[in-house]
Amino acid sequence: MTAAGAPHPSQRRTLVVLSAVQALGGVANGVALGVGSLLVAQVTGREELAGLAATLLTLGGAGLALPLARLAHRRGRRIALTAGALLALVGTVLLAVGGALGSPWIVLPGFLLLGGAMAVNLQSRFAATDLSQPSRRGRDLALVVWMTTIGVIVGPNLIAPGDALGTALGLPHLVGAYVISGAATALMAAVLWLLLRPDPLLESRADAPAAVGPAAQLRLRDHPRAVAAVVAVAAAHATMVGVMALTPVHLEHAGHALALIGFTMSAHTAGMYALSPVFGWLTDRVGPRATTLLGAAILLSSVVANLLLGPDLAPVGLALLGLGWSAATVAGSTIVAGAVVPALRPALQGRSDLVMGLAGAAAGAAAGPLLGLAGYGGLNLAMLPVIATVAVAAVLATRRPGDGAGDDAPSSGRPAARTGRRVP
Repeated sequence: MTAAGAPHPSQRRTLVVLSAVQALGGVANGVALGVGSLLVAQVTGREELAGLAATLLTLGGAGLALPLARLAHRRGRRIALTAGALLALVGTVLLAVGGALGSPWIVLPGFLLLGGAMAVNLQSRFAATDLSQPSRRGRDLALVVWMTTIGVIVGPNLIAPGDALGTALGLPHLVGAYVISGAATALMAAVLWLLLRPDPLLESRADAPAAVGPAAQLRLRDHPRAVAAVVAVAAAHATMVGVMALTPVHLEHAGHALALIGFTMSAHTAGMYALSPVFGWLTDRVGPRATTLLGAAILLSSVVANLLLGPDLAPVGLALLGLGWSAATVAGSTIVAGAVVPALRPALQGRSDLVMGLAGAAAGAAAGPLLGLAGYGGLNLAMLPVIATVAVAAVLATRRPGDGAGDDAPSSGRPAARTGRRVP
């Protein structure tokens, strides 16, 4: 049993293992997102379908969110996260085979299964909080998110070398990148299975086994602040996916080569993860409302940059897009992580990832037709009401129950000790 207020002795090891997993998952997802829209356009012969790559990837991650959360509730994080990584590995095999055969009927299901890597990355951020002290919850979550930076910067820049490797192996254009993605996913599964011991979720229940109940008892209407936090995260994710998904196609239309496309996606994914520890610190110190509103403001600045700057400066707008996503996601996820009792957390977290994934999938699906009808500028303008939703939901998610006042206090747990209300 851990002494009150003391860090759990297994937390450091848990954070190290989850950080390694995030880096490997970042490579897999970075390659997939960087070249996915181009691969779909290549195998289907229809550029208007290019957004299906991001759509199916996020839809696959969303579809796996609840099953993996239920599995975590029953068997723990290690088994659930390993299962997600193995499904993603099958997805990379389908992508390589389907790309080699030029078959969209094999490639498209591959993106769905590769969503397992996205589901693992998303649920790993919650696993990082299983053993956290309330006053460090935002920073622990953000540390694991930050480690994805390594993979997502390296991943897109492996597109061109991977393509060269594939060509040397006799594979068609773009397919070789998924050989690299598959190797990273296999390593991710091995690290989870062998090293995520003790299981953080099961360990968190050791001090209060009586508190563990069936995940089905969760009723979202009992947790309005958590619901608002889920909406804020989902709206930020929809903004990010909607703009990001078609940026490679926009740049290709402008005559740019794979090198600039890869650099632009690296700038974007670096923005998503590189400053997450800063946003975690802000969440713990100045509160989730201010941090999420900051994220909404940065998302707005991304739209402005994409409208005013030419394709040569696309990395600027895409980096800002990633930064805004990071601030909103870290702050909103921290609220979700502490909004309910431990027994209900996997269920709430799974539903949060489901809504987040569905919002991203819808935005990715809409991005292709929007690009065709209104161009890249019109696609960015369409994100303005979604960004407004981020800001409104952030305010609702941080209101104190019963008094109508904004709750922008740090998530240290100290207000709960004075008022009896639980502040995540």
